[in-house]
Amino acid sequence: MEDYLESPHIADTLIEYLVRKREEGYTNVIYNLDRPISCVGELECCKEKDVAQILEFYVLSPEEYSWTPIDVMIDRIKREQEAKIPPPPLEFSKYTSKTDNVMNKNNLENLRDELRELRFDKKLADEMQKNMEKNLSEFQLRTQLPGSKGEQVDFTLHFKQSGQSDYYFFNKYDVKLNKNPLEEGQKYLVISPGDQGKPVFRKFDNPNEAIDYFKGQKGNSELASGKDPAHRTTLATIENDKVNFVAKDFQKAFYTPAVAQTVYVEKGKGFTADQAANLIQGRAVYRDDLLNVGGIPYKAWVALDFDKPKDRFQNYQTRQFHDPSYGFDLSKTLDKFNIKELEDPAKRQKLEESLRNGNRPLITTVKEGQETKLFIEAVPRYSQVNFYQENGKPEKREQFIKDPSLEKTNVFDRKLDKEKDKEVTENQGMKL
Repeated sequence: MEDYLESPHIADTLIEYLVRKREEGYTNVIYNLDRPISCVGELECCKEKDVAQILEFYVLSPEEYSWTPIDVMIDRIKREQEAKIPPPPLEFSKYTSKTDNVMNKNNLENLRDELRELRFDKKLADEMQKNMEKNLSEFQLRTQLPGSKGEQVDFTLHFKQSGQSDYYFFNKYDVKLNKNPLEEGQKYLVISPGDQGKPVFRKFDNPNEAIDYFKGQKGNSELASGKDPAHRTTLATIENDKVNFVAKDFQKAFYTPAVAQTVYVEKGKGFTADQAANLIQGRAVYRDDLLNVGGIPYKAWVALDFDKPKDRFQNYQTRQFHDPSYGFDLSKTLDKFNIKELEDPAKRQKLEESLRNGNRPLITTVKEGQETKLFIEAVPRYSQVNFYQENGKPEKREQFIKDPSLEKTNVFDRKLDKEKDKEVTENQGMKL
């Protein structure tokens, strides 16, 4: 096969993935000989001793597979990228020089589409355009979404320009759970002594970034919050290179590692912004467009596993509950409960879509004879849904069941649930 890539514009994504797998200790990569590579899901990295065994698995496939050292594949991808990056259309040919302070308009529209597919705010696309117009080699954009417990989810999007053209790529973003969101108009401030006795300060929206920057200061420094240095509340101080004070209500945020994850995307495909926000808050998300290492599509609920150690790249591992093999049927589970919205087909569809997206939507039910509003959340691990008061306090689901006899109560059924939990499939070739 002469062409290894479906498009040369995916080269940077593939190379980044292969370099990361090489750093993890893998030496070889298995790929399909009959069709060009279109995404990282079509590459299976392995160690040399495992190549023969893995290829035996692909013998059953009607397509032909082969393997090569990772370094060789990286070199092939680079050479094909250099040879086949197409020039922009004629009317934009003047934009091809990286020394010109202009941008490729086709590339801009493609990236706008990708941000829209991933459900990022349009204002972010406008900020992206301003940075592209500066012809920067790489840049980051930041935004936030509200959390469900008075928290905030912070995003950092990474954009990088190709080394061979003026094209920009958006291949990943970071998501962090911010448990100390500020009031509107306030910022985190790091204040340090400047030249000639004039203090200098730097503003942050994200507490984790502010803390990291503050901890790297030398001499004396102060971490505070407020609208400006004149109207601030001190959160922590450094004196003579050592932290000597942290406010009591800020100590947990200061000393506890951030709950964070890097999410990889490709051409606008992957976990959307709201899905990532729900994952980092501990909820499960349903995906019907996943691919295993052989390129075969499948469906599954996905959740982050906070109980296991992070990998070497400081990402959480994932748990997957395959559909339909795992046995969680959201629609049938909802039918067990007195939920008013289920009576209206349009509202039912909207509710199920929201739950599959990992949200915690508000529903109407009856408690002690009175109509009441509660939040509901899908819990595929236990094939259940959970209910919460508007203040976040959990409610016992049994009180909202239509027929209490449908609820499992005996020891045998609970044992089956535990056995079922052991069957959870982890990290089935999916990269978050």
